[in-house]
Amino acid sequence: MTATATFTQLNERFRGYYPVVIDVETGGFNAKTDALLEIAAITLKMDKNGWLVPDQTFHFHVAPFEGANLEPAALAFTGIDPHSALRGAVSEREALEQIFKGIRKGLKANNCQRAIMVAHNASFDHGFVMAAAERTDMKRNPFHPFATFDTAALAGLALGQTVLAKACKTAGIKFDNKEAHSALYDTQKTTELFCLIVNRWKALGGWPLAAIENDTLGSGVTAVEGDNATEQQTNA
Repeated sequence: MTATATFTQLNERFRGYYPVVIDVETGGFNAKTDALLEIAAITLKMDKNGWLVPDQTFHFHVAPFEGANLEPAALAFTGIDPHSALRGAVSEREALEQIFKGIRKGLKANNCQRAIMVAHNASFDHGFVMAAAERTDMKRNPFHPFATFDTAALAGLALGQTVLAKACKTAGIKFDNKEAHSALYDTQKTTELFCLIVNRWKALGGWPLAAIENDTLGSGVTAVEGDNATEQQTNA
């Protein structure tokens, strides 16, 4: 692989994975027992120059599954009234069927092997999506069973911030705290953040990967070993 190679296909960027940005709002922290109340997903694509951009958006208010736990503190935090008819809530299965259908179309169109979830503090969102898929007996879950791209970690590396609002503001992305904790809004902002980080890495020359010369790598290792040896001699 050379630095002059032009990688403009999505399946060339993430080892065949198809990134999908997800955010959920819930009735608590336990994915097995607490209700999934809102979910949004944004698929991604690459433009003709290889820049990562948003593609399709899916958004659903979700009715609590039978027997689901609803923590009052969680509802106060999100401001969601799970029993309001104005929400237009659908079942977990209907929401996931529509999202998964769109993802599978994207997988096929981009010649990707499997979807990978992109989320802020991704283990939380991944856990709720996987638990809902298991509860509803979804046979064709396109997501990797455990791998994710966590924008909290990526933003910590690229921007020195791990909170979504602070990371966005540091990156120059407008963020309205009054709109936060809406699955759709948070997914949109997470998408902007992820695309910015990936595209900035490309702009800085980090992608496509340049060939790493063995002697360069060897020199780096030797230098470190030499520094350690010098420090040991000094301490002695």
